[in-house]
Amino acid sequence: MYRKIMKVSIWFFCLMLIGQILIGCATARVGSNPNNSETGHSAVKVQEAGSAAIQEVTDLVGREVKVKIPAQRVVAIGPGALRLVTYTNGTNKVVGIEDMEKKVPLGRPYMAAHPELKNLPTIGQGGADSAPNEEALLSVEPDVIFVSYLVDKVKADNLQAKTGIPVVVLSYGSLATFDEDQVYHSLGLVGQVIGTQQRAGEVINYLEKSQKDLRERTQGIADTEKPKVYVGAIGVKGTQGIESTQAKYPPFLNIGARNVVDETGKSGSVMIEREKLVSWDPDILFIDEGGYSKVLADVQKNPKFYKSLKAVKNGQVYGQIPYNFYTTNIDTALADAYYAGKVIFPKQFQDVDPVKKVNEIYTFLLGKPIYEQMVKDYGGFKKLDLLHP
Repeated sequence: MYRKIMKVSIWFFCLMLIGQILIGCATARVGSNPNNSETGHSAVKVQEAGSAAIQEVTDLVGREVKVKIPAQRVVAIGPGALRLVTYTNGTNKVVGIEDMEKKVPLGRPYMAAHPELKNLPTIGQGGADSAPNEEALLSVEPDVIFVSYLVDKVKADNLQAKTGIPVVVLSYGSLATFDEDQVYHSLGLVGQVIGTQQRAGEVINYLEKSQKDLRERTQGIADTEKPKVYVGAIGVKGTQGIESTQAKYPPFLNIGARNVVDETGKSGSVMIEREKLVSWDPDILFIDEGGYSKVLADVQKNPKFYKSLKAVKNGQVYGQIPYNFYTTNIDTALADAYYAGKVIFPKQFQDVDPVKKVNEIYTFLLGKPIYEQMVKDYGGFKKLDLLHP
């Protein structure tokens, strides 16, 4: 009898020991976050919630948000939010998209690379001036709502309270361009929430290396040795003509180009008088192809004006792919910088094939070499003859 009791006791003790080991391992897995240090963007607190790990993250307006990580079902609303999810390999977790993403066919390479997104349920109207549709968002049962530009801190809190779904605010910084720190922070945050921290880190590293490469190619060239350049027909709330330009134009800034508009001391979108363009008389003229047809129509009405420009007379007019649609298509902006470098500084960019480079950029960030689609939509990187199109 004694031996029987001892056997039962030993068996029971072993079971309890195994149970304690398993519980300890499970707790270690839930509580650990080995990849969190890669993003370096937000303090994280972890709680156990059944089998899910709830982490507290800090979004781009300073809100502390509790989110189930990794989120399996996500939506992204507002200008640029879906693009960042795409960059971080999160398209397979998206469960609904805005109506404007479906209906407006051009201007967003991430939609050209991932047309399957158009088959998802509609979660609201979309657009820079729209308001989130709480009912539509609830209908697709997301684990998290990524949002940019549409909400401030108070509105984000209200949307979260009404839906009961964690709302994480992202940002590109200033409109019409993008703030690198804000974008990198947002990419890291998206990667953390959806469990693709490594991919987010790779994207940030790729963008940083590309910017560094662009800057270093033209370092040491004095402004007096650089040709004067101008970019016209940049879209601002619709297509615009030659007078629409941009000071501190990112593709020019990246390569240290001598943008004549920068002498105004302004930043962002600028509308100039025609006489000013004549007085500047740039050596090289770039046309944003989103407004190319409007420029051609203007050439027919005012050929004398265009014939007076040095760049037109010397055949130094080139097309740029528009990059600012539903905020910045960082992929296209980067490709535009390399093409502008090839045109303005041919010696420093002699090793760059613009078509290969743009497809490399699209493939890395979006998963597909979609330059040919951009050619169909806009015309692509090429010399333009305004007088004999």
